[in-house]
Amino acid sequence: MDARVSELFGSGNGHGSCPQGVASNNKPGNGYGSASKKACAKNNKKAKARFSRNFKPSNNTPYLPPEAEEGNIEYKLKLVNPTQYRFEHLATQMKWRLQEGRGEAVYQIGVEDNGMLVGLSEEDMRASLKTLHRLAEKVGADITVLREREVDYDSDVPRKIAEVLIRKVPDDQQFLDLRVAVLGNVDSGKSTLLGVLTQGELDNGRGRARLNLFRHLHEIQTGRTSSISFEILGFNSKGEVVNYSESRTAEEICESASKMITFIDLAGHHKYLKTTIFGLTSYCPDFAMLVVSANTGMAGTTREHLGLAMALKVPIFIVISKVDLCTRATVERTLRQLERVLKQPGCNKVPMVVSSTDDAVTAAQQFAQSPNITPIFTLSSVNGESLDLLKVFFNIIPPLSNSKEQEELMQQLTEFQVDEIYTVPEVGTVVGGTLYSGICREGDSLVVGPTDSGQFHKLTIGSIQRNRSACRVLRAGQAATLALGNFDRSLLRKGMVMVSPEMDPTICWMFEAEIVLLFHAKTFHKGFQVTVHIGNVRQTATVEAVYGKEELRTGEKAVVLFKFIKHPEYLKVGAKVLFREGATKGIGHVTKLQPLAQYQPSHVEDEEA
Repeated sequence: MDARVSELFGSGNGHGSCPQGVASNNKPGNGYGSASKKACAKNNKKAKARFSRNFKPSNNTPYLPPEAEEGNIEYKLKLVNPTQYRFEHLATQMKWRLQEGRGEAVYQIGVEDNGMLVGLSEEDMRASLKTLHRLAEKVGADITVLREREVDYDSDVPRKIAEVLIRKVPDDQQFLDLRVAVLGNVDSGKSTLLGVLTQGELDNGRGRARLNLFRHLHEIQTGRTSSISFEILGFNSKGEVVNYSESRTAEEICESASKMITFIDLAGHHKYLKTTIFGLTSYCPDFAMLVVSANTGMAGTTREHLGLAMALKVPIFIVISKVDLCTRATVERTLRQLERVLKQPGCNKVPMVVSSTDDAVTAAQQFAQSPNITPIFTLSSVNGESLDLLKVFFNIIPPLSNSKEQEELMQQLTEFQVDEIYTVPEVGTVVGGTLYSGICREGDSLVVGPTDSGQFHKLTIGSIQRNRSACRVLRAGQAATLALGNFDRSLLRKGMVMVSPEMDPTICWMFEAEIVLLFHAKTFHKGFQVTVHIGNVRQTATVEAVYGKEELRTGEKAVVLFKFIKHPEYLKVGAKVLFREGATKGIGHVTKLQPLAQYQPSHVEDEEA
């Protein structure tokens, strides 16, 4: 665990180090850790070197990291009977923190701005929470006390600090939306876990919970996911779960939820690997949930999925499922195996086992701040063991991008990536995908392409749906489906983009990328063909040149010139590249594009009748 986690939130599961106070004078530190004196003495030498970089220890006063100007975390020593002027100032400050967290903020009460945990008496804490309630009401938000802790240092009166989650009731359907990709080996229980979370009913042990998630008959017959499906789990402003157990439709869930978790259920079987990679590259998940079966451990494609998520820099957390089938010793063995893999130099992760609500709160906050921390949950979809901890984690986990980044993306020109194409009776052609930048409204005119000849066609957006409910405005980073009316479906394919007519998109057949060859049985050389994944683009490309070298072997780096074999694509410099061919795998990023010479903006064609 990183210094602050072990220091302040020692989770009582044997993974936490001793608190600061214990290290200095053998008194219980801040009440956050439960390590014994012996354990502390043992860890003290190692800890000192690590902690000294982070903050200066005071005699016996425990610390949090100092408050940041930006971000959604606010420290308040106390909020007792503020004047009207101060109350207005505090309300403005709360609005700012909510805006920074896109509708969520965390208040630490009883903490000074420099991070010192002072604590409050019972009476002051009650008055401060009452003021916080009034502030939340004024800005239209709800508050939930996540946890209260006693701070014990040389004081006769017990002093407490409180951690409070503030969530704004959504205005105009602007709920906070986080996308979680679900990875793991075949038969590890991914679809069943999602069924239990989204339907609100436990599984019967024979896969009943997953039936609602399958899209094809052969999936129901074999029990194996082969396509990408989306499931939603909502949380209201009080932090309560909103799923299909109370709500009949997705619209109802969207109406009452202020935070939505969209699960992208991916395929576990090796033969559907291209679908899984497409889901990870094109749907831009915020987080990845790796599901590992307790009775089989890290088998099959588990390592490969872990490697894919890390190559694409998607923060990952782990769920060990099916603990009801195994003895405690088997679960421990799987846990140790996972910890060993995560600590390897290639992964360099810090595993954090979650065994209480307190751990879940800590894990959610630390996971968003430090990409190295990997929370591990052990649960069962049949008897519901520890499912609540996962729900607490999802409720508290903050978005990765702040409001400023979101604003900057929204001010750019519109760019929508096409991932799915449907024909819906009485609606016409519908495309699904993610709005990469800009804003998209009903009735907007965009151009879609590139076609095989590198041209773009005009089209008009009819209606927009987000999470199966109607939506008037689509903002950057959101996934949605757009109705295009009677636009000819044969002109569309996955991997196209819909952009603003003012944009001059770079269309290319050939591009250069700096790559690392992760694994290859022989040598990688000119003329080799691979399947390239860049965002929502998935196409076979030929290696036209390997600069500076004749051939590449496993683990080597080089700049390579690729050429698409079927049609030109819209690419951007800096985009992540992932390629595969049989056992050959590599990652890298686009460094240079060779645009189509004959492509001119005047080639934009009118929509064919």
